[in-house]
Amino acid sequence: MNLNITHIISFCKGVFHGNSTEFTASHISIDSRSLQNGNNTLFFAIKGQNHDAHLYLEELIAKGVRYFVVEYIPEHVYEKANFIIVENSLKALHQTAIGYRKQFDFPFVGITGSNGKTIVKEWLNFLLSPNHLIVRNPKSYNSQVGVPLSILAIEGNYDLGIFEAGISLPNEMSNLEHIIQPKYGILTNIGSVHDEGFPNREAKIKEKIKLFENCSDIFLEKNAEIEALLPENSQKHTWSFSDESANLFVSKKKENGKTELTFKKTTNTFSVNIPFSDENSIENVVTCVNFMLFLGEEIPFIQNRVAELYPVELRLQAKKGINNCLVIDDSYSVDYQSLKIALDFLEQQKLHDKKTIILSDIFTSGIAAETLYNQVKQLLSKNKIDRIITIGETIGKQLNDLPNVISFATTQEFLQRFNTQSFQNETILVKGARGFNFHEIVVLLEAKNHETILEINLDAISHNLNFYKSKLKPETKIMVMVKAFGYGNGGYEIAKLLEHHKVDYLGVAFADEGIELRKAGITTPIMVLNPENSSFRAMIAYNLEPEIYSITGLQAFLKITQHQNISHYPIHIKLDTGMHRLGFEPHLIAELCSLLKNNNFVKVKSVFSHLAASDDLEYDDFTKLQFQRFDAMYSELEKALPSKPIRHILNTSGIFNYAEKQMEMARLGIGLYGIGNSEQELKVLENVSTLKTIISQIREVLPEESVGYSRRFRVTQKMKVATIPIGYADGIRRAWGNEKGFVTINNQKATILGSICMDMMMVNVTDINCKPGDEVIVFGKNPKVTEMASVIGTIPYEILTGISQRVKRIFYKN
Repeated sequence: MNLNITHIISFCKGVFHGNSTEFTASHISIDSRSLQNGNNTLFFAIKGQNHDAHLYLEELIAKGVRYFVVEYIPEHVYEKANFIIVENSLKALHQTAIGYRKQFDFPFVGITGSNGKTIVKEWLNFLLSPNHLIVRNPKSYNSQVGVPLSILAIEGNYDLGIFEAGISLPNEMSNLEHIIQPKYGILTNIGSVHDEGFPNREAKIKEKIKLFENCSDIFLEKNAEIEALLPENSQKHTWSFSDESANLFVSKKKENGKTELTFKKTTNTFSVNIPFSDENSIENVVTCVNFMLFLGEEIPFIQNRVAELYPVELRLQAKKGINNCLVIDDSYSVDYQSLKIALDFLEQQKLHDKKTIILSDIFTSGIAAETLYNQVKQLLSKNKIDRIITIGETIGKQLNDLPNVISFATTQEFLQRFNTQSFQNETILVKGARGFNFHEIVVLLEAKNHETILEINLDAISHNLNFYKSKLKPETKIMVMVKAFGYGNGGYEIAKLLEHHKVDYLGVAFADEGIELRKAGITTPIMVLNPENSSFRAMIAYNLEPEIYSITGLQAFLKITQHQNISHYPIHIKLDTGMHRLGFEPHLIAELCSLLKNNNFVKVKSVFSHLAASDDLEYDDFTKLQFQRFDAMYSELEKALPSKPIRHILNTSGIFNYAEKQMEMARLGIGLYGIGNSEQELKVLENVSTLKTIISQIREVLPEESVGYSRRFRVTQKMKVATIPIGYADGIRRAWGNEKGFVTINNQKATILGSICMDMMMVNVTDINCKPGDEVIVFGKNPKVTEMASVIGTIPYEILTGISQRVKRIFYKN
C-alpha cells in the first residue's frame, strides 16, 4: 500500500495540523503495542469504550511514527508530529479503506454467517488458486477494524477478492459492505453465535445480509425465510439436502470418516469424495462447490481439488519446545499479511530475546517475487529476527543477502540435518505453506509430553478482560490475578498477554510466582498478596510490591528497607472489613498510622480490602457494610499519609454486581478465565480452557464383567468401552467418575465408567462412532468446568488450579 497523505485527508475529510504533507504511508497501524518500527506508518488513534490510543502517541513518536489520524491532539505532543484531525478515528479508517478500495476493479466475494466463514474463505482460496490470483483477509480479520486493515493491505495484481465479514451488534454490517463492496455474496449458516447482541433471530439475519445489498448473485442453503429477506434484484443460487427445487440438490453417503457427495444441477449429476464426515465440513464443501460451479469451473477440476481439501488450522499456537524454547506453530499457510500477524504474535508471546523464524516459499501473492521478498526482508528486519531459516527454491535466493539466513531447498533436507542442540533458549516461529509439511518440523521442536493437553484461548482472555473493563470507567485502573499459575492456565503466557493489553497491575499469591514472571521478562507492576516475611529481601531484589496485612509484617519490612537505605518503596495496605482472612482490623488502624506517619522508607501505593460475598446478592446488606467499614478505615488512614493512596475493593463479582463502588482500581480474577457467578455473566464470557486427550484403546466388554478398580461398574449388556489417558494425577477428581461425569467424543457424551484411575479413565462409547486416536474433550464447552464443579461439590477454581503441570499447555490465538 502506498497512499499519499493528501488523499487520506480527502478520504476522511480531516483537517491537517503539522509541518508537511509530503508523506506517503506504506503501512497503517491502530495498535501501539505491536508496532516495531514507525517509519512510513500512518497511525489511526482509535478511541473506544475501554481504551484510548491517544494516550500512547508519545510512545509511538519515540518509535518513529510522525503521522497520525486523531480525534484530538494531546497537548504534550502538539508540536512533535503531524496530525489529521477527524470527528471519529474508526470512521476515518473506514472512509480511507473505502477510498482505497475504489482502485480495484476485480470482483469481490463477501462471506458472512454464524459459523464457517473462515473455513469457506480458506477452502475457496485453495480450490480456486490454480485458476485465479486471489486476495483475502488473513485469518479471521473480519471485524470493524480487521476488514479495513485488510483492504488497505492489498498490493499486487489479482482477479478475485474473497473477504469474510463478521458482526456481533446491530448497525455494523453496512460499514463492512461499504468497505468490501462485494459483487457476490455467500451465506454459510445462521446459528446462535452473538444471539445476545440482537432482539431475535430475524433481526440478526437482517443485519448479516446487509452485506449482500448490492450483490448480483447470492449463494446459500435453500431457506424460504432467509430468501424472502434478500434483495429482490439479486440472483439466488441455492443448495439443499432435502429440497429438490434448489438450484443444486445434494445427497451424501458417509463411510469410515469420509463422505461421498452427489450433486445434481439441472441435467448434470456428478460425485465428489471428501475426507470429512462431520456436518459442518460437509456443508462448507457444498457451499464451495456451489460457487465453483457458478464460476464455470470444470467438473473434473472440482472433483480433483475437493478431494485434496484439508482441515484448516485457524489459529496460531504457542507450544513448549525443546531446550527451553517456545514454538509458535503457524505451519499451514503463508502470505505477507498472515506473516505480519504471526510476527506480532511472536513479539507478544516471546519467552526469550532471541527470535528465530523458519519460513517457506510464499506462493500466489499477486506481487512480483522480487517486490514481495523485499517487503518480507523489511518486515523481518523491523522485527529484529535473529536467525532466519528458509526452506524452498525461491526464498533462499531472495533473502540470501541478509546476514543471518540459513537456507534449505526442501523440508526433508532440513529434517535430515536437524540438530536439537541448534535450538536453545529462543522463541521459534514456524510459518510455511501447506505443501512444505512444516508440521513435521513442529513435531521435532515441540517438547514431548503425553497426549493430554490444556488449550488456552488467548482471544477469549482478551474478550473477557474487555468485558469487565466495559463495566469500569476509562480512568479506573485494573489489577489482574495471575496467581496459582494463572488459575492453572499458565502464568507467564497470560501475564505476557495482559502486559500487551497494558493492565495496570498483576497480582500473585507468593513471591516465588512474581520472581518467575520477572525472570521471564514481565515488567508490569506486580503485587504479592500473601508475602512471607522471609521473602521480603527477594521481593525488593525483583521489584515486587508486598501486601502488608499485619503490624509485625510492616515492622519487618520497614527494618529491611531501613537497613538497605531504601526510600519510598511501594507497599499495599490490606484492611479486614469482614472476610476475616488477612488484613488490619479497625482497632489496629491507630498503631498502623503511627508506624507510617512521617516514614520515608515506604510509600503506600494502595489501600484495599476483599469482599466476602459479592457473588451472592442475598448478602447485599453485608457487602454494603463492608463498603462502609472500608470507607471509615481508609478515611482515618489517609489523614496520616503524605499522599492519597488509590483504593480498591471490587473483585470479579464485585465488578459485575457493584460497579458503582469501583473506586480508583478494581481486581479481576476468575472472570478473566471465563468463569462467572451468574447466568447473565456466563452468557457474555467466553470459554478459555479446554482439556483434551485421545482414545488409547477400545474394547468390547460382555455382561457380568466389570470395569475398573473394585469392580465399581458392573456390565449388564454388551458394551463398547474406550480407555483414555487421563486420571486423577492429571487433576481429574475421582468424584467425577462412576457414571457421575462424562467426556465428549465426536460431539456425543461418553459416560465415565467405574473409578477414575491415576493415569486413565474408561468411558462408554457403545453408541458413538469412534476409533483409537480420536479427540476427547474432558472439559471446555461441554462439559463446562462449572458443570463439573457442581456435580462433584466443589468450585471451578479448584478444578482449574488442580490441573497437573504434566499436562501440556498450548496457547492459541485465532
